[in-house]
Amino acid sequence: MKRAALYCRVSTHDQDTQNQLRALHEHAARAGWSTVGEYTDNAVSGTRERRPGLDALMDDARRRKFDLIAVAALDRLGRNLRHLVTLLDELQHLDIGLVSLREALDLTSPIGRAMFALVGVLAEVERGWIVERTHAGLRRARAQGKRLGRPQAVSDPSRLRRLLANGTSYRAAARLLEVSEGTIRLAVQRDPTLRDSADDDLTGSGCVENPPP
Repeated sequence: MKRAALYCRVSTHDQDTQNQLRALHEHAARAGWSTVGEYTDNAVSGTRERRPGLDALMDDARRRKFDLIAVAALDRLGRNLRHLVTLLDELQHLDIGLVSLREALDLTSPIGRAMFALVGVLAEVERGWIVERTHAGLRRARAQGKRLGRPQAVSDPSRLRRLLANGTSYRAAARLLEVSEGTIRLAVQRDPTLRDSADDDLTGSGCVENPPP
């Protein structure tokens, strides 16, 4: 008799897992499985990376406490297609089956394994699309003359020197020069003349120029 773990998830507080659990228990009885554990996540969005119920389920899967996992639907299990494929791949390496009622998916069957291979192909296509969209966005930004990321160095040290000499704080100077406060501090550490102009006790009130909105 196969040992089955049941996993359920609902996204909001006004939902509960009882309907999912009932359907899973009924299926387990018809299939002749022995239900050895129930794992639930209540009011937890599927997009969240950490889910206590799912984390406990996978921990017990790695300990081989059951032979298969049953879910009401695949979207109850994976955050997205990529996450789902990662989970399915680990389950296959652990030799643990997966059954999803809505999709009629059974990874312990030859057809189920073929469906898993198809899901893997789709996930690879999705990864390619994401990379291409990212690269296209970067190319478009560069073509429009946009600066990507914050500058790593102060382009106008003389202006920074004047700002610090007039009592401008590191934070305000960073806003005016459109760099990070850490970049300002690094410039001061490297340039003794800037260090002489700086007042480390300033907290952000002093500024001789109006920062951009």
